[in-house]
Amino acid sequence: MDSPSNRTLHLLALLQAGGEWSADELAERLDASRRTVRRDAQRLRDLGYDVRSRPGPGAGYRLHPGTKIPPLILGADEVATIITGLLVLEAWAPEDPAASVARVKLEQTLPPALRRRAAATALSTQILQDGPAPVDFALVGTLSDAVAQGARVTFGYTDQHGRESQRTVEPHRHFLRSRRWYVVAYDIDRDDWRLFRLDRMRGVLLGAGAHAPREFPFPSIEAWLTTDFGREGTGAE
Repeated sequence: MDSPSNRTLHLLALLQAGGEWSADELAERLDASRRTVRRDAQRLRDLGYDVRSRPGPGAGYRLHPGTKIPPLILGADEVATIITGLLVLEAWAPEDPAASVARVKLEQTLPPALRRRAAATALSTQILQDGPAPVDFALVGTLSDAVAQGARVTFGYTDQHGRESQRTVEPHRHFLRSRRWYVVAYDIDRDDWRLFRLDRMRGVLLGAGAHAPREFPFPSIEAWLTTDFGREGTGAE
């Protein structure tokens, strides 16, 4: 890991996944020694996390269920960055309260000095440039869950010619390009990679079960887009 702080946060993420991790497993995942794992576990305890350890040759670590999560550990510059990002989202999607609610909740978790920095950032920042078309953050969340869980989604879709269809896809990535939000997905019925505009999707449902991750067969999404969709697909509909 590139710093003790990042490594400690990585350790926390592993422990939050549940179960007991052996010292050797953690050392391998963190690319560190068993001694370093022991020090990082103590750092988490010092921050208020109830990390339990089992000593001996088969030493193991786990995060006690029901552990109370301490307040966010952020610096002043990090707070300013997050608040600015949320302000941009608020300006881009004024009808959706998700970003403004998230900003209020974040400010409530901060200690007084950082809360003042957050308020100062919000007061002094104004977003003038028009953003992209509004995006449904609930839809973004569903697609994110599908990618993370290896799940499929079904939805109704209206293409650029006004034709309607029902689709079942394996989402790969969603992205913002030319002021529009898109998702790249593998279309099960058409046996091909396709590009869908989020604002043309409706009734999106997360499917039950999971599938093995399907490898995107192009160097990058950008390369796929700029080479006529790999010179094989039909592109955005």
